[in-house]
Amino acid sequence: MLSRLSRAGLRALSQARPGQNSVPSRSHEVEAISTSMIRAGRNLFCSITNATTGDGSNKPEDKISVTFVDKDGEEKLVKVPIGMSMLEAAHENDIELEGACEGSLACSTCHVIVTDVNYYNKLEDPVDEENDMLDLAFGLTETSRLGCQVIASPELDGIRLALPAATRNFAVDGYVAKSH
Repeated sequence: MLSRLSRAGLRALSQARPGQNSVPSRSHEVEAISTSMIRAGRNLFCSITNATTGDGSNKPEDKISVTFVDKDGEEKLVKVPIGMSMLEAAHENDIELEGACEGSLACSTCHVIVTDVNYYNKLEDPVDEENDMLDLAFGLTETSRLGCQVIASPELDGIRLALPAATRNFAVDGYVAKSH
């Protein structure tokens, strides 16, 4: 993430100062860089995809089929745009997947279980922060992932995700942090 920010900052700086004397004062330079970073930031930090392709046409974006299986075994098939997380997809389709930290890798409440190991193997390996949060998850399995980290891609078309019977939300479940 830091390297993406650095590249965006360098791009903003080069756009703000194409020539040595093109920016009349330091405050104008800062304003130009800030404006450019805001424009770049819209793309850097947005995790929700647009409903159309980025080529200016109005054709619908590619979507994959995802089946969510709730704790009672009921299935719900949804269409998920490529690039959207399973947490976002669940929220958009009224599926009870909590996501208390809103996808910031600070909880395990969006824990899902990939029911087919072949689909699990198609996912990118979890980062250390995800593994740390999964260690706190209720009903952890070999194919457990956080829904906020499972991103729709064409090879995941047809994936089935089971929702565990319960979640652990320490902020709600009475957890009291101990001072160091």
